Amino acid sequence: MSTPVKSTKPAARKRSFRELVDGLPKFVKVLLVLLLIVFLYALPIIEPPFISTPDVDFGGTLFTVATYCLVALGLNIVIGYAGLLDLGYVGFYAVGAYTVAVVTAAHGSWPFLLAVPLAVVAAMISGVILGAPTLRVRGDYLAIVTLGFGEIIRLIAVNNNWLGGSRGINEIARPQSIELFEVPHIDWSTGQPLLDLDNTTVFLKFGILDLIPYYWMALTAVLIVIWADRRIKDSRVGRAWEATREDEDAAELMGVPTFKFKLLAFALGAFVGGLSGALFASKQAFINPTSFLLLLSILFVAAVVVGGQGNRYGVLLGAALVAYLPERFRGFEDWRVLVFGIVLMVLATFRPQGLIPPRRTVRAKQAEAEIAVLEGEAPKDEA
Repeated sequence: MSTPVKSTKPAARKRSFRELVDGLPKFVKVLLVLLLIVFLYALPIIEPPFISTPDVDFGGTLFTVATYCLVALGLNIVIGYAGLLDLGYVGFYAVGAYTVAVVTAAHGSWPFLLAVPLAVVAAMISGVILGAPTLRVRGDYLAIVTLGFGEIIRLIAVNNNWLGGSRGINEIARPQSIELFEVPHIDWSTGQPLLDLDNTTVFLKFGILDLIPYYWMALTAVLIVIWADRRIKDSRVGRAWEATREDEDAAELMGVPTFKFKLLAFALGAFVGGLSGALFASKQAFINPTSFLLLLSILFVAAVVVGGQGNRYGVLLGAALVAYLPERFRGFEDWRVLVFGIVLMVLATFRPQGLIPPRRTVRAKQAEAEIAVLEGEAPKDEA
């Protein structure tokens, strides 16, 4: 009597959201991206009641979210692509901010648009200076060194009168205003969206009360960096970073100059961090050493890890959550840090790869599950 043979064919799985999007025609993808960009620019004007921040200015909150997204993109190059744990990223953020402050207010009167290139170059040089002697160490040792770098930058600012000392620097130059036209806001007080002609934002007027133009400026910088990030990640440089992250010794044996590419990752990450710091300084118009505490570095790393290190869109989501949620629930100020810590613990336990892990992580888990089925074992998720 013959016994039925158990089929070893893997069970059909549901298509993920990412696979559904990849299956769309190209023109549909482009249209969806354009609609998303338009929505992001219009978000502070629409100010939907379910996501607006009633306790703080919504435009200012969105600017903070945009700068965190910019920082997360830069730090993702270092942590997600090259696999280098940087706990002192706030140092590059501070270098960009202080460069703009020094040349536009403390010891010069440069216009903002000329100060920004100098700020990003100064941040990049600081990244090379930090990376050249320290990237020969790995793992925890590299994390300790970068942690010290962030504190060194802050202490230099505290003890150096040329940088304003503990007083800081005020009257930092803002971007040059170009008052083109007024954009009316949407009023939701009646429960329906209505144009409010008494509440308008002057397009590209960088003042003190209305922070929406600063958000538009930061969002434009984020979109440019995303475009550049895509080009770099899909190039030979991106493949070298991935090889270095997976196995540095094997990459060296295959002819990849790992030190060179790690130093490049540090420099590019510092470049983006300096750009974000420059935008922050121009919006604040005042900075001091307490603006660049170690806690910021921890939040930057948390944004990358929460979103999914190695996935640019994942780190954008993580940065948006880390920056937005504390402002949205500012009324629970005494409890928000506790809740944030609990959420991080839960996420680390049940979703250690992040909210949106990179494709390589998803493919590796799928391959592992299929191999387990072929070998007659239950996948880990079902065991």
